[in-house]
Amino acid sequence: MGNGFQEVVYQRALAVELSNMGISFIREREMQLIYKNVDVGTRRVDFFVDGKIMVELKAIVCLEDVQLAQAINYLEAYNLEIGLLINFGTRKLEFKRLLNKKHKLDPS
Repeated sequence: MGNGFQEVVYQRALAVELSNMGISFIREREMQLIYKNVDVGTRRVDFFVDGKIMVELKAIVCLEDVQLAQAINYLEAYNLEIGLLINFGTRKLEFKRLLNKKHKLDPS
């Protein structure tokens, strides 16, 4: 599609692509934020893929450290191991693979 569209357009296009490839996902999944075992609110993840990967989309001219830090914080808050931060706002697609070094396996 190229750059220059709003983030929601890329969300819709990515949903089409994931569906066409048979990859399971939930778009704009609302997830609880837990602090010291207390629910302190919720945040919507752009995509929750295959029940384990968080995907955050941006459509901005330049990814900055603040967007990267925010995405890593979401991984930690949701106790997810892997995430992707994808930016469609530049001339060439930009993406970062994120790893939560604090990830804890679910005992169940």
